Amino acid sequence: MLRTLDVRLALKSLAMLVPTFLLGIAAAQVPLTQISSDTFTNTSSQHETEVEPASYSVGNTIVTLFQIGRFTDGGASDIGFSTSTNGGVTWTHGNLPGITKVEGTGKYDRASDPSITYNTKFKVWLAETLALSSFGGAHGAAVLVSSSADGITWSNPVTVSTVEQGGFYDKPWIGCDNTPTSKYYGNCYMEWDDFSLFDLIEMSTSHDGGKTWSFKKTTAASDSGNGGIPLVQPNGTVIVPIDDPFLSSVLAFKSTDGGNSWTSTVTVAIIDEHGVAGGMRALPLISAQMDAAGTVYVAWADCRFRANCTSNDIVYSTSANGTNWTAPKRVPIDLTSSTVDHFTPGFAIQKGTSGSTAHIGLTYYFFPKASCGSVCNLSVGYISSSNGGSTWSAAQTLAKGINPSWLPSTTSGQMTGDFIATSFVDTKAHGVFATAKAPVGSTLNEAMETNQFGMPDVSPDEPQFSSANDKPVPNAHSDVPRRTQPHRDDER
Repeated sequence: MLRTLDVRLALKSLAMLVPTFLLGIAAAQVPLTQISSDTFTNTSSQHETEVEPASYSVGNTIVTLFQIGRFTDGGASDIGFSTSTNGGVTWTHGNLPGITKVEGTGKYDRASDPSITYNTKFKVWLAETLALSSFGGAHGAAVLVSSSADGITWSNPVTVSTVEQGGFYDKPWIGCDNTPTSKYYGNCYMEWDDFSLFDLIEMSTSHDGGKTWSFKKTTAASDSGNGGIPLVQPNGTVIVPIDDPFLSSVLAFKSTDGGNSWTSTVTVAIIDEHGVAGGMRALPLISAQMDAAGTVYVAWADCRFRANCTSNDIVYSTSANGTNWTAPKRVPIDLTSSTVDHFTPGFAIQKGTSGSTAHIGLTYYFFPKASCGSVCNLSVGYISSSNGGSTWSAAQTLAKGINPSWLPSTTSGQMTGDFIATSFVDTKAHGVFATAKAPVGSTLNEAMETNQFGMPDVSPDEPQFSSANDKPVPNAHSDVPRRTQPHRDDER
């Protein structure tokens, strides 16, 4: 079933886009559009809930995916989609077919961890899903890929890999080679891990637009990791940034032969993690993008610039070859003396931009006061750079006033999702994120939203902010104990 939402507003609403700045954070809230809603009614999961968006754009089309009807111990009733073919003016949304029993046409119990991409050679949208089985406890049972010519009508999925008995797949992600001059043009690459094998990293490659997939392969050293994101350089080299199994450092590995083999991991940086308040599930998982020249940007939440690790900034590192990485830099959303805690980044780079002219958009969650205890105000922010991160605009608030108790519960905290998303249409960015209002009785009220108008590029006369002189605190370290077990979706 498809639903269409018209998001046109009167021109006078544009006045709401003019920000008033305080310490680099805009006080004016940007008008939003709800792009989907949870219509499931099964009693086994939480409604109305939508979490963990992914998005990708080509031309004027933006396709988003997310979990609908979140289960407490992992996964959701199905994966939903919402697609705009006119740059975010109107949206059509529905559910991916052929995955779950709850949706009615699939064989799996639940669905989780979606990602989305487009294959230019085969002119097809590819939606990745982690299918879950409830037998013996909820666990990742298979990695699936659905396809669509228009981002609205979707096929039943094909299977990339099915878990062996006792296995536990987690955190898959898909990326494709879309450079016509690449030797491996049209290849698509899938990464996931197997928790039962200490988060063993596994990779598969498709040569035919996602119709068939190779048998899974490991890195040269059979490395472990969680939440890898395959990114393909113009020359066909695939670089995969990834967290380690304990979410305590960022790693990366690559392939230079079209996925036939994968190198061992190298360390990008240690993660210094501030424990997020409000009972939130807010993990230091990465977000990663590549500019048009092939430079990878990988971002995560980190407290290394804050005395005593009192809150997280969004930090990032870059690499032109996947082996050598820059020291992490801080996104200057506010002063390092502020009380703000920033987490769950969604990083995007405008297509065709690179180097000193790379146009970066970053959507993220934040608490205005890190030490908010049980009285927290979850908010969504956006910030951009038009020069590859040398300077940044003043941040803008996209949403605010969300009580974490309004979010679906999981075995590791209240959830908006382990990821958030940003995509560009031309020069304008659309963040995609979960927001929530107060529940109605026992029914929650959480849905996917986006900024109604694309966030424009930075105007030359707007104030700019830099973190060039910011230095990490000596002997910086996390203020929470290091994990002793690899992370998994139903982490307790």
